[in-house]
Amino acid sequence: MSIQSKARRDARKRKAQRDRNLARAGAAQIEPHAELRDRDDNLLAGIVRQSGAWVLGMDGRIVGSSDSAAQVLMLIRRAQRLHDEQGVPVKLIYSDALRDEAELEAATHGKSLADYEKQLEAEMAAAQPVAPGDEAPLQ
Repeated sequence: MSIQSKARRDARKRKAQRDRNLARAGAAQIEPHAELRDRDDNLLAGIVRQSGAWVLGMDGRIVGSSDSAAQVLMLIRRAQRLHDEQGVPVKLIYSDALRDEAELEAATHGKSLADYEKQLEAEMAAAQPVAPGDEAPLQ
C-alpha cells in the first residue's frame, strides 16, 4: 500500500466523520421528559419530545408518538400501575413541562387531569385491537 493511498483513505474517513457530525447537529433535538425505572435503576419506559411530538419508548423500542401530552402521560402511568400490581416496585419521574401541558390539554376539554386520564383509558379499553391479518390494505 502506498503512502498516498493511505492518506486518501484517512482523508475520506475524516470527511465522513465530519459529515456525520454535521448531520447530527442539524437533527431535531430530543428533550427527555419522563422515565420509569425499576429498583435497580434500569430504564423501563420513557417519554421524550422531539419536533413538537411526544414520543413514548418502552423496553428499548419506540412504542408510539402523539401530539397529546395527556395521552403519553396516561400510558406511562398505566405502565407504572401494571408493574405495581405485579409486585415490581418502580419509580416514575416526569417533568413539570409534561405535567403542565397535560393539565392544559385536560382543561381545554373541561376536565381535571385525573378525569381526563380516566376518559382516555376508557376510550383505549373500548377500542378493539386489530388482529393480525385483519389490517386494512394500504392504498
